[in-house]
Amino acid sequence: MTFATPGASPVLEKAKETKRYPEARVIVLDDDVNTFNHVVDCLRRIVPGMSEERAWALAHRIDGDGSAEVWCGPLEQAELYHQQLSGEGLTMAPLERC
Repeated sequence: MTFATPGASPVLEKAKETKRYPEARVIVLDDDVNTFNHVVDCLRRIVPGMSEERAWALAHRIDGDGSAEVWCGPLEQAELYHQQLSGEGLTMAPLERC
């Protein structure tokens, strides 16, 4: 809203800027240590809504492509899942912004 008095310059309001909450991608890397079963088990226990079918597909992608994004969403949750998966011995890429 702008207010003006005769002979004075208008006063402008500060524009409101909406910022999106930062999001990040959780990426698991291939390694020679973890078994498919361990990767699938970790994904199913830690990543919300992870089905067994999806976990197996991701485990095969990790093995075949060298890595796979297993989750993308709010930064705080991504940090938690990243830490938990790493704590289970999975090899993790650094968090990336999505």
